[in-house]
Amino acid sequence: MSFDDIKLSKQIRMALEEAGFEKPTSIQKEVFSPVRSGKDVIGIAQTGTGKTLAYLMPILMKLNYAQGYDPRALIVVPTRELVLQVCETIDLLTPFMDIRSVGVYGGVNINTQKEKVCEGIDILVATPGRLMDIFMSRVLKLNQIRTLVVDEADKMMDLGFMPQLNAIFEVLPEKHQNLLFSATFSDTVAKLTDDFLLFPERIEIAPQATTVKNIHQIQYQVPNILSKVNLLKYLLQDKEVFNKVMVFTETKKNADRIAIRLEEIFGEDLSVIHSNKAQNTRIKALNSFKEGKSRILVASDVAARGIDIQDVSHVINFDIPTNYVEYVHRIGRTGRAEKEGTAISMVNEVEQELMEKIEDLIRDQISVESIPLDVEITKQLLEDEKIQTRNIKVKNTVRKDTGAFHQKSAKNMKTPSGSKGRQKAIENRKRNQKKRSKK
Repeated sequence: MSFDDIKLSKQIRMALEEAGFEKPTSIQKEVFSPVRSGKDVIGIAQTGTGKTLAYLMPILMKLNYAQGYDPRALIVVPTRELVLQVCETIDLLTPFMDIRSVGVYGGVNINTQKEKVCEGIDILVATPGRLMDIFMSRVLKLNQIRTLVVDEADKMMDLGFMPQLNAIFEVLPEKHQNLLFSATFSDTVAKLTDDFLLFPERIEIAPQATTVKNIHQIQYQVPNILSKVNLLKYLLQDKEVFNKVMVFTETKKNADRIAIRLEEIFGEDLSVIHSNKAQNTRIKALNSFKEGKSRILVASDVAARGIDIQDVSHVINFDIPTNYVEYVHRIGRTGRAEKEGTAISMVNEVEQELMEKIEDLIRDQISVESIPLDVEITKQLLEDEKIQTRNIKVKNTVRKDTGAFHQKSAKNMKTPSGSKGRQKAIENRKRNQKKRSKK
């Protein structure tokens, strides 16, 4: 099937040809007609299958050209990085169209964003918090919204955006189209659809939380953080194979640890992003990686959603996400647009249970590879690993001398002289003596 088969406008078709797109993906093909017809839609598809294009193409055809000052389409996403990504995709599709779009998100000057909104827009892309901040300032009017998109809906729920989403739905016109897109369909996402979508058409391209077939997944069983760093150094030295690599960590602390230990070896080849970094720093690091100026991007899970970077050869899970569904989104940064990719996970003993849950989730077994002999495996633990180990030991230890019920210390043991019966007898005797003295 080609893009001509889904009856795209000439302007969008020209833009797709210029960008090198040849044919629609399954989600793009299936979603187009229901969205064009005005139905509420739930789109569930694997990460990396083109969900952003899937909803943007029919929306742009409905908007057609610039009109008025207030936005007619609203796209709500969970992270700042995803706002930028969606705005880039809109720019890619509209070089031959007169359509105005603006992205708003926290961490930068709100007044600059207000000024852009006041100039007049057709599509507004926003994170929930900043959207409501600008709306409450009365600079932004939402009464012309005809289409609302909630992208990465499961991540919205994970980040606790339900109150903001409720507020957004309350201020939108009663008659508007709702489009909800996600790679997984959790109970909280189901509740969102039940509350706000009207007879939605559910389009599920593959079983939710499955991974695309062209991603080769392997795992190494590595005992601790320093050993993981040693393995990471070993792998990344092969620049020909590991030519564009995203390294994911669950914590900002681990991201910084990796950066400090790799910087001496890889220098400008290395970029880092996490939520403690200033917004401009994050944008600069991401652009450096996209443009090929840096070969390695170390990121916390904030970057796992929606970031469409072409030709990522490897995703490396330095640690396993506690919210193991994030695994699907992490590895979806490679193997995009039907290209081959590799996902490598470093798993310690504590994380082994999470990997088993991931295998159940994706309905597949992840093969275990042997650690190369040249990699140094150390027994040294970092301080927070020691604390974790001590806590585990204390939690699981049972006192052998006393069992579950231990004896009280001598000072807390009750003696006959301190018994309630003895004390009561003394009090009664004093009371009787007072009575006799009064008589």
